[in-house]
Amino acid sequence: MNTIVCMKRVPDSATRVRVTPDGAGLDPAGVKYVVNPYDEFALEDAIRRKEEAGEGKVTVVALGPPETAESIRQALAMGADEGILLVCAGSHDALSVARALADEIRGREVDLVLFGKQAIDDDNMQVPQMVAEFLGLPCATVVVGLEISGRDATARREVEGGHEVVEFVLPAVVSTQKGLNEPRYPSLKGIMAAKRKPLEEREVTLDVPTMEFLRLDEPPAPAAGRIVGEGVDAVPELVRALRDEAGVL
Repeated sequence: MNTIVCMKRVPDSATRVRVTPDGAGLDPAGVKYVVNPYDEFALEDAIRRKEEAGEGKVTVVALGPPETAESIRQALAMGADEGILLVCAGSHDALSVARALADEIRGREVDLVLFGKQAIDDDNMQVPQMVAEFLGLPCATVVVGLEISGRDATARREVEGGHEVVEFVLPAVVSTQKGLNEPRYPSLKGIMAAKRKPLEEREVTLDVPTMEFLRLDEPPAPAAGRIVGEGVDAVPELVRALRDEAGVL
């Protein structure tokens, strides 16, 4: 089985990010970047299927600045066979990103295209579905269970209040959710092997965005609290403040 895993380089959720003074984006100073966590579930699924079958190829495709190569090397160390970096500068909307990824995938011999369900930086949750539409392939999203037999696939999707089971035929696009598996850590052997695996880099020009990004703003600072009194004598004032000022009673 030939699988393509689309990955994104995102700021580490444990990193404290700051908005630039002009609101045009995030200040990159001191920001650590990692592989999008949901994409790691997709990568792990692809690697496991190749290992179980004893054949096939896992190709990682990422779009972003040249530094994204570091994230692809991490995927190669985990077990992917080759990487492709589509180099582009700046930020882009989901539609232009999806079209660029679809153009790269189209014409390749592929059985399964895997994504994480969403990127943790913009939370758009749109690119996998758009890529599937551009390629004319079936799509299953937020998948927590995936069984494949020949060309037939059954996916268990996480939906509000339960799970939904869908069936489709490969090739297809699938976006993965937490619970599908437990991603592995790169081994020392894998890290050394990753240095010898092919990583193709080439510049791409994306379409003009159809959505205009205006600005980012940090959340407003919480209002300072105040002490309305002590003991039971403070109850009437507390009730009044909650009713008249906060409007929660």
